[in-house]
Amino acid sequence: MTPRTVSPALAFAIAALGIGLFSMMDAVMKSLVLAIGVYNALLWRQMISVGLGAVAWKMGNSGRASGRALKLHLARGLVTTAMAVLFFWGLARVPMAQAISLTYIAPILALLLAAVTLGERVGWKTFVASIAALSGVLVVMIGQGREVPGPETFHGTLAILGSAVLYAVNLVIARLQSQAARPGEIAFFQALVITATLALAAPWLAVVPEAAQWPKLILAAGLATASLWLLGWAYAHGDTGFLATTEYTSFVNAAGLGFLVFGERVSAFTLAGAAIIVVACLYAARRRDIAQTSIEATV
Repeated sequence: MTPRTVSPALAFAIAALGIGLFSMMDAVMKSLVLAIGVYNALLWRQMISVGLGAVAWKMGNSGRASGRALKLHLARGLVTTAMAVLFFWGLARVPMAQAISLTYIAPILALLLAAVTLGERVGWKTFVASIAALSGVLVVMIGQGREVPGPETFHGTLAILGSAVLYAVNLVIARLQSQAARPGEIAFFQALVITATLALAAPWLAVVPEAAQWPKLILAAGLATASLWLLGWAYAHGDTGFLATTEYTSFVNAAGLGFLVFGERVSAFTLAGAAIIVVACLYAARRRDIAQTSIEATV
């Protein structure tokens, strides 16, 4: 699929809007996880998302998925399933702003991943940025331990970091996927693969939610589908290295939503750690577009 040329500003704005909707979904999902658990929150939300994704696919006039696209849908869906379980399990145990700040190591990890899997050369600047990003993570964790000590918080932090590693893999696949399929198709197949994967444990873990939880589940599914569609469109029309900076707007979204919905406050440690990680990631990526130099070489 050859993307049409659009202005970088429009692609950036659409990507930022997609991130904003995704942040709202995170807040709704945190509420659901606290109420019905991470497995059931994800399972029932994804079942709804399959229907919404099918509508998006139909409206997008995507046609039949190609064999290459199906492989990418499967790969990203499996990675996203594990990523989501770890992230939302951790999110229920740490404040939203802290959780989001820890995920910001993903762009650095994506660069390192490209070096390992694709033979990319990693310069000393990327190495220095990686060390700086890790120091930012330590700052966040130190502040977290001082303010909310305990094994639950620590385990939640480890889950978020594990999710960030998978998110780096997700970023690599997302660019390839956006070039092989339209946004509606991506939204449908990602929801389908995640739902099918989660359903394998349904006989043991699935519990039908109470009526009061269904509006939240529908809202979360709608926000996730809309966000995925917008991000798929943006990444199909813009360079990953440029659009990836929109990820950092999620910290502001998470801090605001965390305070308004859950009464969470952002500590100085979280602000400092997030700033260090963001600067490190921008420093590492400023000389090149990750998608152009690393990912497209595999097409």
